[in-house]
Amino acid sequence: MRPMATRRTLPFHFVDVFAVEPLTGNPLAVVDGGEDLPIETFQRIAREFNQSETTFVLPATRAGADWRLRSFSPAGVEVFGTGGHNTLGAWWWLAESGRLRLRQATGSTEGVDRFHQEIGAGVFPVTILSDAGQPRSVVMEQAPPVAGARIDDIVALARALGIDASDLAVDRAPCQVVSTGVAHLMVPVRTREAVDRIRPDARTLLDALRAAGGEGCYVFSLDPGLPGAAAYARFFNPTIGIAEDPATGTAAGPLAAHLVAHGLASAGLIAIEQGTAMGRPSLIGVEVGLSTVRISAHAVTSASGQLRV
Repeated sequence: MRPMATRRTLPFHFVDVFAVEPLTGNPLAVVDGGEDLPIETFQRIAREFNQSETTFVLPATRAGADWRLRSFSPAGVEVFGTGGHNTLGAWWWLAESGRLRLRQATGSTEGVDRFHQEIGAGVFPVTILSDAGQPRSVVMEQAPPVAGARIDDIVALARALGIDASDLAVDRAPCQVVSTGVAHLMVPVRTREAVDRIRPDARTLLDALRAAGGEGCYVFSLDPGLPGAAAYARFFNPTIGIAEDPATGTAAGPLAAHLVAHGLASAGLIAIEQGTAMGRPSLIGVEVGLSTVRISAHAVTSASGQLRV
């Protein structure tokens, strides 16, 4: 007779990151705890939730860190890097749930608190802006922008995306890999309508990304629909099994830097619209300086529950 397995529960929460209102933005599953679980269980939980990422909030193991974050895609791939919705959403939940001590604003000054997160082998800063002890936005600095390989065969790239080569606006900016921590391919498209027509062939796009040294593909046009946005974007990442993502901080940072580098936007605060084609409109704030890229997010916790493992 097989012994009965010991069961336990872990709290989980769904956090909509870069949300313009509840049930918009990029949904993230946040699991509170589980530091003693094997990596295979982390991967199975991520597959169960089937969000683009599931983040586990764990006690820190490195000096100087307040919390450790581990994030996994439904395909079981561990996701690293800062400034993506998987890290921003986790810190929003930590602040909103009272797990962080936030200083109170005085007068007209907002509360500003700085913490540190352990991700992989590194420790990275995070800033929480708050009002009356509640988070208003989470801000993270990404790595300085690095421009990588360009794709010159736009006919093949357009074919991989399911559009015509004439839809690509390479006269405005190149199709180029840019990284602010994670390398993604930036692809300029002439109109929002053409962006919405894209139906990528995952295998062909994956081959193009591997050849160029990019992880995901960020297509964009300069005619957004949301007020205040500078660009309209969609994100595809066959490298880690994401068909389409409604909001991607690790791609919005490179895009904002790419826009500034090619004279399509001025340095400062740049908003990127994403997710509209999926019915989950998102607005990603990116601040581009001389050599810095900072990303900020507002979020909404939409659901909470108990996970049995």
